[in-house]
Amino acid sequence: MSRLPSVTGRDPRAGFRAERECAASVPQGLLKAARKSGQLNLSGRNLSEVPQCVWRINVDIPEGANQNLSFNATERWWEQTDLTKLIISNNKLQSLADDLRLLPALTVLDIHDNQLTSLPSAIRELENLQRLNVSHNKLKMLPEEITNLKNMKALYLQHNELTCIPEGFSQLSNLEDLDLSNNRLTTVPASFSSLSSVLRLNLSSNLLKSLPAEISRMKRLKHLDCNSNLLETVPSELAGMESLELLYLRRNKLRFLPQFPSCRLLKELHVGENQIEKLGAEHLKHLNSILVLDLRDNKLKSVPDEISLLQSLERLDLSNNDISSLPCSLGNLHLKFLALEGNPLRTIRREIIAVSKGTQEVLKYLRSKIKDDGLNQSDSVTETAMTLPSASRVNVHAITTLKILDHSDKQTTLIPDEVFDAVKSNIITSVNFSKNHLCEIPKRNNFLNSLPEEMESLSRLQTINLSFNRFKILPEVLYRISTLEAILISNNQVGSVDPQKMKMMENLTTLDLQNNDLLQIPPELGNCVNLRTLLLDGNPFRVPRAAILMKGTAAILEYLRDRIPT
Repeated sequence: MSRLPSVTGRDPRAGFRAERECAASVPQGLLKAARKSGQLNLSGRNLSEVPQCVWRINVDIPEGANQNLSFNATERWWEQTDLTKLIISNNKLQSLADDLRLLPALTVLDIHDNQLTSLPSAIRELENLQRLNVSHNKLKMLPEEITNLKNMKALYLQHNELTCIPEGFSQLSNLEDLDLSNNRLTTVPASFSSLSSVLRLNLSSNLLKSLPAEISRMKRLKHLDCNSNLLETVPSELAGMESLELLYLRRNKLRFLPQFPSCRLLKELHVGENQIEKLGAEHLKHLNSILVLDLRDNKLKSVPDEISLLQSLERLDLSNNDISSLPCSLGNLHLKFLALEGNPLRTIRREIIAVSKGTQEVLKYLRSKIKDDGLNQSDSVTETAMTLPSASRVNVHAITTLKILDHSDKQTTLIPDEVFDAVKSNIITSVNFSKNHLCEIPKRNNFLNSLPEEMESLSRLQTINLSFNRFKILPEVLYRISTLEAILISNNQVGSVDPQKMKMMENLTTLDLQNNDLLQIPPELGNCVNLRTLLLDGNPFRVPRAAILMKGTAAILEYLRDRIPT
């Protein structure tokens, strides 16, 4: 590998003294390994400054070379690798030296969770840098030189004290992931429109009163988070962002719900905790792909019949509004979650709305009203098929003699209670619910500690409730059921989960791991960005602390992501 030339007039062996001086804070073994791997991790070492031997790792001849020149093939320092990855997070650094320029090969620099108030202008020399994490520091401004980092793909600046962005920021044309959340920004430069490669932009928890219309030119943007700002409106041009999939506008001052005629790919729209007074057909008719619609804590008085157009909708949160009645057509949606508490509903009995009854009871009630009004006879047939267990036949012989619970080929959407009641105290070794239309496994308290591999064939399974059993790990077969949206496995003995496999479960939005034996939560779980509900209370782990858990799923995932070794 090419190495930096020695600085003119400086003895290249001068580094020996620097290495000896920093040996106490940076073990020589780490430096030796870094010269081979090109990676150095100094996180959590209580450093108040970066030792000179780190900056000069690719400049100075190693101390060992002065003592013994008979290196073997693996120890020839002149052939060793330039440093490409440096992690110095979770220390007490207040500044970085200009000697940073001595590491021009860096592609990753992680200095999150320090006490930095500024970055050195020498950062412009890191032309190969692709990932920079300076989150959780005390930065008040960014140096103009940061705009020289043309190869930057990921820039994490969240939890600082930034009040403005350098004008030349738009020159970072390869940037894909930009996090500016939890700062003190009052405006977003119109020049952001030139950040044409950005896929994820997080502007949450700032002081933004408006967004520039030019933001709509970020044609590749998929994830836009503007939660917790002071927005009263959003530009109408936002409706033309064809790649947008996730839009977060919670905790602002919006009075009107935007329209999205071109956002055909929009899957999640979060506009809870605003001041929105009206939900009309014009707001809904273009949301063909919407899966999650969060409208909680607004001032809505009604829900239009056109809500039934949202055939892909799975989660609808209408809690804490002023809604007095619901359209019966809402019952025709295939919702997995419907929140209605905190509304003055007069047309639905309170016991039906109760959380303990669940979403399906509310939808069933609304469908029954359609039937009563003679508006939809086909729903009457569906209702009967769903709720009349008398039509089912239980094979008691198979239960008592063959130890088989068989309710296959019934074309039913749920397993009637009488099927389980017939088991009584008999031991069951095999369960066959095939050739049905099951969307969830019924809630039962059992003593299960494993699941059969054959469950992988449940190609439509969306919800599984394994609470109050004896599972010690999350069953491997669940990772292979790609349709799963909710895994409820509270009150077991689960000691670990596999975040890499869970990340592949793209449809999973709810994971309940309460009251288990988790001693630690893997930081990589934070990459499961599709999770909307992550419940971890009642486990013996120390971090994340209770204060983080109380902030909700988004805060937990962000906390975990920030602690992933890079």
